Amino acid sequence: MTLFDWWTIVSIHQKLTISEYFEDMFNNILEARRYEKNFLFYHDQNGLKENVVYINKVFEISDNLKENIIEIVGKEDQLQFQNKLKNYKEMIESFSSGKEFSITEAQAEIIRSLGKDIVDFSESLLKIKRTRIHHALTQMLLLPFAFLGIFILLSLLIAQLLFKRIMKPLSLIRRTIDNVARGNLSPINYEEDGKDEISKLIYAFNRMANELESKQDQLVQSRKIAAIGTFTAGIAHELNNPINNIYLTAETLLDDYEDLSKPEGKELVLDVLNQAERAAGIIKNLLDFSRSETSFFTDLQLSGVIEKTLKLVKNQTLLSNIQVNVDLSTDIPLIYGNMRNLEQIFLNLLINAIQAMPSGGTITIKSFRESNQYLRIDIQDTGVGINPENLEHIFEPFYTTKGVGQGTGLGLAVTYALVKKHGGYVEVQSKINSGTTFSIYLPIDGRREKQQ
Repeated sequence: MTLFDWWTIVSIHQKLTISEYFEDMFNNILEARRYEKNFLFYHDQNGLKENVVYINKVFEISDNLKENIIEIVGKEDQLQFQNKLKNYKEMIESFSSGKEFSITEAQAEIIRSLGKDIVDFSESLLKIKRTRIHHALTQMLLLPFAFLGIFILLSLLIAQLLFKRIMKPLSLIRRTIDNVARGNLSPINYEEDGKDEISKLIYAFNRMANELESKQDQLVQSRKIAAIGTFTAGIAHELNNPINNIYLTAETLLDDYEDLSKPEGKELVLDVLNQAERAAGIIKNLLDFSRSETSFFTDLQLSGVIEKTLKLVKNQTLLSNIQVNVDLSTDIPLIYGNMRNLEQIFLNLLINAIQAMPSGGTITIKSFRESNQYLRIDIQDTGVGINPENLEHIFEPFYTTKGVGQGTGLGLAVTYALVKKHGGYVEVQSKINSGTTFSIYLPIDGRREKQQ
């Protein structure tokens, strides 16, 4: 732009200089005609000499401006001007020889006509040149606006390129990080596969997301193992009852076999089968819970999930003198989730509630529609509660306030991650010596949340 402005200024300077020459030529012609009038009206011989002096100046200037005149009006008009100027000069010189002379009216009219033609021609040249200079100045004034428009256009193109190559991927990364914070570890779907820093960043982020998802699965499985260790004693006691019943029934059947009637024997055999089926059910629940599998989401009945989870802690609640109250709303829709994950969520919260009531108490489970978007499940206990300074840390991995051997600090961290995985969130309210309430919010349209 600076070079262009410099070139424009130089060009206008040249035009102004040439315009000054045209103006000098025009002024010299006017002076020559002034002396011409003195001669024609007053027969002033000295006026003719002055006229010739100015005409010679006009010839000199017109020769220097020959190319410029041709460029303005063309070769033909330039030749006509030169011829008229030459004829005008010859006629003036013919009357300036110093001899006695007489001039006719016809000759005077020819001189006047030639003088008028060269004046008009030089004046038209001057006007054209001034118009061109004015036009050039107008263009020069418009140039900054033109360059401003070009600058704005280039800025928009650069901004679009910047948005496409930098801001858009960064916005995508920000949204994905928000999803990670909600428990969604899906990698970034980025079409570009270049070697720029943004592509490398997205590639590294996707690799991190895959690693986090793998570690989260390992964390869930480790929590399952820790939970198994927590209620192994209860499961052993639960299994001990049906096995003892089977043993006693089989021993009675063996001792009294010959004295038993057919109905009595059949009843003892059926009792053995029932107790064996009960033991098999306990083992099946334990295996189902501890099995590691890829998350598979389907439509589930919430009451069925909670009922199945309660069976896993039934013996622990009995041994701890804990009463469980279940109040599930009947008008809630099916939830879209993973059976094992949901069992893990409710089991972790139930075990925490049981451990918070070593002297017995009450666990209340409620479910209802919180809004058009979420279902709410409350698990409330009457235990010792959680200190306010500990509330902000309870979902951190390996953070625990329990004694050695009573907890790993993974239960609530896994619960939080699994709820987020289902598109929901967790809230907790607690008061010392008054109990704790964990509220699980699961999306009604969980399928849409999961797809996001």
